[in-house]
Amino acid sequence: MRVLVTRPKASGERTAKKLEARGHQPVLLPLTKAVHDLQATSAGLAASTGALVVTSAEAIRALGALGGSLSAHLGRPLFAVGKATAEKASAAGFSTVHHSTGDGAELADHIAGLRHLLGDRPLTYLAGSPRASGLEAGLLAQGIAFDIVESYRMEPVDPSDVQLRQALLDRPVGAMLFYSRHGAERFFGLDYVGKNLDRLKNTRLLCLSATIATIVPYPLRSGIAVASVPEEERLMDLLDPDGNANLL
Repeated sequence: MRVLVTRPKASGERTAKKLEARGHQPVLLPLTKAVHDLQATSAGLAASTGALVVTSAEAIRALGALGGSLSAHLGRPLFAVGKATAEKASAAGFSTVHHSTGDGAELADHIAGLRHLLGDRPLTYLAGSPRASGLEAGLLAQGIAFDIVESYRMEPVDPSDVQLRQALLDRPVGAMLFYSRHGAERFFGLDYVGKNLDRLKNTRLLCLSATIATIVPYPLRSGIAVASVPEEERLMDLLDPDGNANLL
């Protein structure tokens, strides 16, 4: 099956390899690119001593770009959304990594259950821009102090109409994978996509979470399926005929 992947280049290439291993043909169409703010990241680490929080592997990449100066912080507890991001944190050298299996709101609940690890020091949230608000709202509701360091931002990549036609319509894709609300907003906000929604009605729209699925335009919602848990492997399982899904 031809499967559209709209993730940034580095993440998209890793996803492509997983799709190929499952016998699918990935179609890469990056709609954003990550720009790391190493100065802000370094300053944020230097100004804090408590646990770290990340909601994306992109934050781990920003940390990794600091080089040797990161070593002084590898003993700090790190909380992550999802197993995959936690594994990247461990691979980067962090010795104490905890993760949720859900979104940012669930991570906030998970952190509250491990409050004894925080002491009296605020968390440092290594965030991106734009970002979902679930983690911040959850931490506020739990009364957990935190500081935000914007360690990276996602800048738009605008494909041409020719690129979009070649990716979507000349040889139709059977499915699209959506990993974030922002990514879905970028895709469905493209003028070319809006003008050709009727030609996408037979395409499966596979979403990592129910929040992401809310961005899909109404005429296409019959094609939505949501991963049973927000992990890439479960999302890809939806490509299988008997894959488990939460249908909207």
